[in-house]
Amino acid sequence: MKEYGSSVQKLVDHILTIDDQEKRTKYSFILVELMKQIHPGMKDNSQDYYKKLWDDLYIMSNFKLDVQGPYPPPSPESVGRAPKKVNYNQHFLKFKHYGRNVELLILRAMAEEKEEEKKLLVAYIARLMKGFYVTWNKDSVDDSVIWQNILDMSENRLSAVVQELSQENLGHARAANNARNAYSSNDFGTNNNRNQNYRKNNNNFRNNRNFNNRNKK
Repeated sequence: MKEYGSSVQKLVDHILTIDDQEKRTKYSFILVELMKQIHPGMKDNSQDYYKKLWDDLYIMSNFKLDVQGPYPPPSPESVGRAPKKVNYNQHFLKFKHYGRNVELLILRAMAEEKEEEKKLLVAYIARLMKGFYVTWNKDSVDDSVIWQNILDMSENRLSAVVQELSQENLGHARAANNARNAYSSNDFGTNNNRNQNYRKNNNNFRNNRNFNNRNKK
């Protein structure tokens, strides 16, 4: 094995020539400690790492080493075996940069019966999406893109709310990132906390809307 070098391989070959099993075992323990010293950066003293060293020793001996080691030798069939493929569930996301949770929030907004609560939630989702968008894209994003993405993900079932809310500015990207950070924080786990957070993060949105409405008058 290249990571241990030819000198360690020669020591392994020498141990195989020793007839006395007790002596072979003693030298094998010493060699394992030497192998450990070869990688001083490895601070892992767990049993898994110690077992790996013994597995490497057996492999370097071509599975011919007969000693009373702390672990049984690995089977030759297990060496070089490709790891089991892990299937990742992509959920067929329309917009992967937003993630599955944003789609779940949109479903939650679609199911909301109280109109005012629906508006608050959609406004929060829009700012959250803007925060995600600017994270994955260097360029700023126009609010119309965010609103259109919401329409696409909701299959236009939130069109009435979007039409009303889209008249106002979502705010600077920093404010959108605040919404994203609030969503990612540890205190955002329960439904009650989520409701409190999206209400708190929408205060600025509602204040800006009221301010703009007064200016229009």
